[in-house]
Amino acid sequence: MAPLRNARATSAGGIVHRSDQERVEILLVHRRKPLLWALPKGTPDSGETIEETARRETREETGIEVEIEAPLGSITYFFVRERVRFHKTVHFFLMRPVGGSIDQHDHEFDEVRWFQLEEALEIMSYPTERDVAQRAAQLLARQAASA
Repeated sequence: MAPLRNARATSAGGIVHRSDQERVEILLVHRRKPLLWALPKGTPDSGETIEETARRETREETGIEVEIEAPLGSITYFFVRERVRFHKTVHFFLMRPVGGSIDQHDHEFDEVRWFQLEEALEIMSYPTERDVAQRAAQLLARQAASA
């Protein structure tokens, strides 16, 4: 059998948050098969910056128009598809909603829902994305403390 080819892949997305005095909520996207609760993210279109990709993919997948507030870093992982081993990097941003509606999300996901941060951390499918959500929570807590 021939060895796997290697390739790189990039995506961008983010943590869309809203809050009141008592709690922070974030948006997650859901798929039934395979079962998934995740952060919105996707692949750049030709000529797009990472920030443009994050905003567009978030709007498409959640129906929510967003504004980027801060970078949250990136995660990397490997996966294999059709004899190609991909080294993927996903860039995440802290975002706030500025319009749209979750009723306008695309067909890629079965559901888009707001969750209290603590509940989101419990149900998220990927530990690496959970780490990103915890970084966002720490950043939001620092912002609230200095306000």
